[in-house]
Amino acid sequence: MHPDRVVIGASSRRALEAVIDVYRPLYQSDVPMVLTDVQSAEMIKYASNAMLAAKISFINEIANICEAFDADVSAVARGMGLDMRIGPRNLYAGAGYGGSCFPKDVQGLAATARRAGVDAPVVQAIDASNVKQRRRMVEKLRALIGSFAGQTVCILGLSFKPDTDDLREAPAMEMIDILLQEGAIVRAYDPVAMDHARKLFPALICFDDPYTAAAGADVLVLMTEWNEFRNMDLPRIQTALGSPRLLDCRNVYDPREMAELGFDYVSVGRPRRSPGDAVETAADWILPGRFTPRG
Repeated sequence: MHPDRVVIGASSRRALEAVIDVYRPLYQSDVPMVLTDVQSAEMIKYASNAMLAAKISFINEIANICEAFDADVSAVARGMGLDMRIGPRNLYAGAGYGGSCFPKDVQGLAATARRAGVDAPVVQAIDASNVKQRRRMVEKLRALIGSFAGQTVCILGLSFKPDTDDLREAPAMEMIDILLQEGAIVRAYDPVAMDHARKLFPALICFDDPYTAAAGADVLVLMTEWNEFRNMDLPRIQTALGSPRLLDCRNVYDPREMAELGFDYVSVGRPRRSPGDAVETAADWILPGRFTPRG
């Protein structure tokens, strides 16, 4: 009911007027309408989702470069987003995109270009970059705990994004599949998506709350940034885990706080913090009241 715009593609004036009439209440609320032909309307859908997916894949690649130089992708993304030509939306590093629209539309646009004999290397690279980012999360976990065989891994968040039970192309599904294939015991909690996940992975052990799910686990992996997880009792989680290791694939938590709580904490595109790590970064200096710019 509150779209940025309404795009209507039609092949006849009669059809166009009929659909405009359906959306007239939104038009009267000053929602912009783009009136065009069917082919252009379809291309707007493809191009919009491909552009959003490209921003996600781009910031994920920047996050990977940040890790190589101990830079902080959160600061980098904020600096980029304040450039009005770029904007801050969809500049959040993480495990990659999923769902029904981005993967399908990016792949569909690339296939459409190939059929037309059009070379579209940027569009083709978006999906390939996203696939690599998902696999990178698996390798980050492997670097944290070693071989998966016999390890108990707790996954928090199964859906491809918060506030849905949609598991289509969810990064957590790929992570769980690899873990189970390599002999891990996988425990999980998600506010709404567990019933669907159990149908896909009968070996998945699901629990009614994150604390029970984490109890005794060798590592905790945050895959979906549900608000419930932002407000968790972290000391309770730290105590519940068999080993206080946490892979945050959505950069929900503050690295310094996690180290102070005793976690061996790994996130995406930010310097790693281990228990007892007292090294300060610029992010620590700029906390309110601790730094005043000169001049």
